[in-house]
Amino acid sequence: MENSQVGSWAFLLGALVALVAGVFGGALAVYEGWILLLLVFLGLVVGILNITEKEVDKFLVAAVAMILVGSANLTAANTVVFGLGTVLQSVVVNLARFVAPAALIVALKAIYNLAKSE
Repeated sequence: MENSQVGSWAFLLGALVALVAGVFGGALAVYEGWILLLLVFLGLVVGILNITEKEVDKFLVAAVAMILVGSANLTAANTVVFGLGTVLQSVVVNLARFVAPAALIVALKAIYNLAKSE
């Protein structure tokens, strides 16, 4: 399988795991550590295989936005529909956990490329 295909599948799987873990977080609480480890691993794979040098700036801006959204308190939506805010919060936090390792790898590659260029 080609690297781009592996990276694409890693992205889709990471997004799916983050969504499922967010929606069914309570039932999967026993596996929270394993889910986090899987999200971090998939994020690293995405950061290594998916992001080209042309995409670095856009990716890092999007990653910072996702991580900031992950820190927002969305539980106020519980007043509209019971549990909605908790689920939204959990999904966004898991997405941020998935994106953060990819952002770390991409940022390190960008710093390396800046340091080596004349």
